[in-house]
Amino acid sequence: MTCELMTPTRRAVLGVSGALFAWAFIPRFAHAAGGRDPRFITIILRGALDGLTAVPPVGDPDYETLRQSIAMTTSGPNAALPLDSFFALHPSMPNFNRLYRAGQAAVVHASATPYRDRSHFDGQDVLESGYEMPGRVESGWLNRMLEGLPKGDKVSPDTSAIRGLSVGANAPLVIRGKAPVLGWSPSNLQPVSDDLPPRLMDLYNYTDPLFAKILAEGISTGKIAAGLDVKARGGPGDPNGMEQMARGAARLLAQDDGPRVAALAFEGWDTHAGEVDRLNKLLVGLDNSLAAFQQELGPTWKDTAILVATEFGRTAQVNGTQGTDHGTGTTAFLAGGAIKGGRVIADWPGLKQAQLRDGRDLAATTDLRAVVKGIAVDLLGASPAILTRDVFPGSDHVLPMKGLMV
Repeated sequence: MTCELMTPTRRAVLGVSGALFAWAFIPRFAHAAGGRDPRFITIILRGALDGLTAVPPVGDPDYETLRQSIAMTTSGPNAALPLDSFFALHPSMPNFNRLYRAGQAAVVHASATPYRDRSHFDGQDVLESGYEMPGRVESGWLNRMLEGLPKGDKVSPDTSAIRGLSVGANAPLVIRGKAPVLGWSPSNLQPVSDDLPPRLMDLYNYTDPLFAKILAEGISTGKIAAGLDVKARGGPGDPNGMEQMARGAARLLAQDDGPRVAALAFEGWDTHAGEVDRLNKLLVGLDNSLAAFQQELGPTWKDTAILVATEFGRTAQVNGTQGTDHGTGTTAFLAGGAIKGGRVIADWPGLKQAQLRDGRDLAATTDLRAVVKGIAVDLLGASPAILTRDVFPGSDHVLPMKGLMV
């Protein structure tokens, strides 16, 4: 990833000041579809989300038998929220439900990457690298997509211009690569006095001119996160931490001269035991994060698409510890004003024993790469040929999904 190398001292300087790594952003994609000024946000759920709990197929006659004690219904205490006559939504996601009703959110069910084994590490490699097989960790598909997008008429000729945003202490693989990326994370350090930034500027002007330039540009942004509680309130596996990461990212993305593409990773979705309680908590964090994006993006929300994806699904049948084990097909979420929502997109495979993959997993009938390609082409103006050749190598047979954007 092309990014200014940060020593601990430098990282602390920017973190405590509330300033952000400085950048020269793309103002807009010149050829974005429909003349939009779009934003595209990818949220990775690490650990494998159980799509059958997040979006239960309550209309499937075999669902309750498989799910037993963790099966959800649309009546009674903690009732699931009906999406249509067949699918419902976990009750911890009222904001997503609101967006769904407004036509600004959709579900892609029984979806997966091409990965068909059940290792978290390998599954995450495939999900984030964009390659069909694990082990390719030099770059991620989102970064390569950035490289291949048509340049705008106001794009800085400087090849180090930062065009993507990575949120969190460590950049997700999906956004690592040659295209330069801005990094931001809530700080765990105490705020500093107002006179520290100019003093540091004076120091680095003499000792490190390159860093002085970066610091000056960061300060000149007017501290975009001003008014935001930038002190970390929980990590990427905590609901408060998820919402804070989303809110900070949205404030950056909302700027006229800010980044247009971002990646976040939320952790803790491996629910082998006690799945009900754990997902009750985690889905609140995801749901509040989507609401934070809508709130902070303001008018730019109308041209925004958010993709929420995980490495694979979980077993269709509950295990002996009230959880589920590693599986295949799962659920992806789409949200944003640019999304043609209010629908569940699914070629439903069924839950009968003979319909389950290996007799245990929800079969995957939708390739997640088709979803990404559809967004990239119709929202960002990406070239289908470049998407197939460079972004998702070996995906010639996977066509961009049409009709995802309004």
